[in-house]
Amino acid sequence: MASSLLKRGPARVSTRRPTTESPFVRCLLIGIALVFLLLFLFVPMVSVFVEAFRKGWSFYLASITDRDAVAAIKLTLLVAAISVPLNTVFGIAASWCIAKYQFRGRSLLLTLVDLPFAVSPVISGLIYVLIFGLQGWFGPWLREHNIQIIFAVPGIVLATIFVTFPFVARELIPLMETQGNDAEYAALTLGANGWQTFWRVTLPNIKWGLFYGIILCNARAMGEFGAVSVVSGHIRGLTNTLPLHVELLFNDYNLVGSFACASLLILLALVTLGLKSFIEWRNSRTHQEPPP
Repeated sequence: MASSLLKRGPARVSTRRPTTESPFVRCLLIGIALVFLLLFLFVPMVSVFVEAFRKGWSFYLASITDRDAVAAIKLTLLVAAISVPLNTVFGIAASWCIAKYQFRGRSLLLTLVDLPFAVSPVISGLIYVLIFGLQGWFGPWLREHNIQIIFAVPGIVLATIFVTFPFVARELIPLMETQGNDAEYAALTLGANGWQTFWRVTLPNIKWGLFYGIILCNARAMGEFGAVSVVSGHIRGLTNTLPLHVELLFNDYNLVGSFACASLLILLALVTLGLKSFIEWRNSRTHQEPPP
């Protein structure tokens, strides 16, 4: 058999190029992508700013510094300042539990983390009304103790937490699963306790993924509409967040003022996109740098 192989000579090496698209196909795909981005992203964003400045810079400033607008901005920032840190703590704890341990009910916990992605935000708002509303399960007890959750800030915070809590966890779970437990085991072997292992080993390894999840969570918290709309009551100057204030101005036929406030949400989206791109660039650069 060896002699027959020698007679055949060296194996023929294929000179075919890897499968690639023709220049026409590449240009066609790029053109389709650019057309979609132009029609469904760039043009709407530009239209928002054009309509926002239709009556001039002074009217724009008056619209975003109006008393109700300022109250909506403050409430939006307050809700984000409460919900994002809580979701960060939950995301770290849930991802640590799911990625580092094997236990009965792990798949169920992972499914519950994904639940807000599958449930409509409006339904989540209705659930809180069913639980904490005046006619809800805890309504009579809350009324007796003069505690108001629905149509107040606590209800808005609860609804925002519900719709945003998967973001941090969903960014960290695959990252922790990929990294494994070797670094933590090594730290424990060298005498580190649990907190030292977390702060000096685990947290530095997940910091960029954590920042990424926090940015997405914050953007969703500030832009949430459906769940907040159900539990807020649309009270001017009290329970209207910035997205709800935009709708209120639009329903009042104050289109320029509505677009002026909407431009703030667009700027928030652009800042979020910039931070997201920076974190992705910094993360890729960190992985490319050789160890010292």
